[in-house]
Amino acid sequence: MKYLVMLGDGMADYPISELGNKTPLQKACKPCMDLLASKGICGSVMTVPEGMVPESDTANLAILGYDPKIYSKGRSPLEAASIGLTMKPEHTAFRTNIVTLSDEGERYADKIIIDHGAGEITTAEADELIKAVEKELGNELRHFYTGVSYRHCMLWENAPGSELDERIYDFARPHDILGKRIGEYLPCGAVGDKYRELMERSFDILSKHPVNLKRVAEGKRPGNSVWFWSAGVKPALKSFGERFGVKASVVCAVDLIKGIGICAGMDVPFVEGATGAAVTDYQAKGKAAVEAFKKGSDFVYVHIEAPDECGHLGEPMMKVKAIEEIDRLTLSQIKDYLDNCGDDYRILLLPDHPTPICRRTHTREAVPFVLYDSSKSAVGIKSYNEQEASETGLYLDDGLKLMPMLFGAEV
Repeated sequence: MKYLVMLGDGMADYPISELGNKTPLQKACKPCMDLLASKGICGSVMTVPEGMVPESDTANLAILGYDPKIYSKGRSPLEAASIGLTMKPEHTAFRTNIVTLSDEGERYADKIIIDHGAGEITTAEADELIKAVEKELGNELRHFYTGVSYRHCMLWENAPGSELDERIYDFARPHDILGKRIGEYLPCGAVGDKYRELMERSFDILSKHPVNLKRVAEGKRPGNSVWFWSAGVKPALKSFGERFGVKASVVCAVDLIKGIGICAGMDVPFVEGATGAAVTDYQAKGKAAVEAFKKGSDFVYVHIEAPDECGHLGEPMMKVKAIEEIDRLTLSQIKDYLDNCGDDYRILLLPDHPTPICRRTHTREAVPFVLYDSSKSAVGIKSYNEQEASETGLYLDDGLKLMPMLFGAEV
């Protein structure tokens, strides 16, 4: 038996007037998803435990069978693992976005956050910026490391506030405050001021950096400040393969999901052309999944970030297109292979959380899922979407139920 999880990050949404009061999933042409839904077990699942922030680390951990209340230590430690950083117990990792702030206002606090990802800045450009920040703001205890595109990492040994709380400080998520004055969202107080000072100094360093001057001249958004959030300490995940008796792989582009895979002992192949952004190589993701199966993996977890990025950008038609590309170029390719591989297989299709266009951030709500078994046929639904999935009456109150269900437990 082979197992595929096809996860479209943030696919779930609300009806949108621009789409004829349909959600992107309802609007999209997605014949492969709909076929799975028509013959599979369909329902809704709550992937984020009550009281927890609906972040991708929390939701994806739950889907993979790791209780977020135990294993979620902030997303940045997982991202640190994905870029090869070794954390000591004394380390705290911080997600370090390169963001675009407005030029207006003399004070840093008066600036507006325009883009949480600096116009999907390239990794090569971001590397130069992070190196400039490291040169000026790094020291023997604190270092900055380049990740992918706008997503980077700061490791701080014995960080301010770490003696008080594992999560140290409740930093604002930059994608939650787009278009807002940053003053009321900046860290403050005896602990927070130390982080705020670094963010302010980064603006002075980056706003006049040659990379950004060139980007502005080309009509692109500059990456003119760092933004800290999702601090956490070193995670300790049990081996996924040992828990479920499979050889497992993760196909993804974002550091967070790579980090979960690495920490859970899965293979994490590099996928050329996969960006973790709204524009990515969907076909390469599908090919990488097929190759993982061919090389002996029984379980492949395919994560595509594009719908989530479209949700943060507030772009409904881009989100529709992203869903259609997942269906046409990624999912269909993998299913074609599975249909002809000679083994029975199961596919679990779902988002990790909603990223509604109107909110431009994640929400804690149930998401639609499909469990398709090639050896069985269930009475499913006509179209894979939020409404039809909710109308089946099947509701899982905990994402931790998904992996046992995928591996054969009765619904």
